Amino acid sequence: MLSSTNYWMSLAGLVYLVAGVFVLRKEIISARGWDKLITLGTVFIAAPLAVFAPEHFHGGPSYIQTMAPPWMPVRWFWPYLVGCALLAAATSLTVRKFVRLSSTLLAVMFSLFVCMIYLPSLLRHLTNRFAWAFALRDSSFAAGAWALAGLHSRASQPQQAKWMILFSRIVIALAAVFFGVQHFLHPEFAPGVPLQKVMPTWVPFPSVWAYLAGAVLLAAGTGLALNKKPRMAAASIGALMTVLTVCLYLPILTSAHGVTEINEGLNYVADTWLYAGAALALASALPRDAGGAEKT
Repeated sequence: MLSSTNYWMSLAGLVYLVAGVFVLRKEIISARGWDKLITLGTVFIAAPLAVFAPEHFHGGPSYIQTMAPPWMPVRWFWPYLVGCALLAAATSLTVRKFVRLSSTLLAVMFSLFVCMIYLPSLLRHLTNRFAWAFALRDSSFAAGAWALAGLHSRASQPQQAKWMILFSRIVIALAAVFFGVQHFLHPEFAPGVPLQKVMPTWVPFPSVWAYLAGAVLLAAGTGLALNKKPRMAAASIGALMTVLTVCLYLPILTSAHGVTEINEGLNYVADTWLYAGAALALASALPRDAGGAEKT
């Protein structure tokens, strides 16, 4: 049975998904090929942000309350502030108002998460692959937001936009390569962002999922790093994560029992979905030319 927090998380994600697709309906219809999926990049960022927001308002699991560094004052206040920021960013991206501002602030927020939470943890546990995965996951979220900010800054600040998009491309490339290698080293874990979730026993050919996902991530990450067909590479990562969200993590969520298991399932859906959105946002900011030169 759903808790009130799980209910609001599910409802918020669904509402923002439907609203985002409705707002972009003309662009989706007119787009061709990869561009149909790339057009959904902002929706795939906004809806997961909306999923995460109720955890911060309704308390959620205990780690939400304890993630702020111990030296920060008024620790009870920060989850509410982050929840408001997530909801504001999701709303801005969905209705397509103040996108440059909201994406910049979102990028700053995720960058602060990396610097204040995940990087210190990584430095204390350099041999822990999950510490690397968490840091690279949120770095990728930040990179997707920086790519959006760069895309919407091209007209007024072309040089700054170029550096934002370059930074985003390199970060997502490094994360994709690391994640790809982890899929080959640990195929027993669920594919996508390689965290602690073990592949359920009811999933057929579990290792095949891991190896295929690892191959796509390695190839796409290498393409992004070398700037070879970078738009297609970023879109490939977005497509892979979209498929994993729909075909793996949603079934895992629907088969979950109990508040804790459902909350975990919702977070894995939102994490994978947001990673897809970050990659697609990068794709939208990258050039269409075959050579891959970044013309800003």
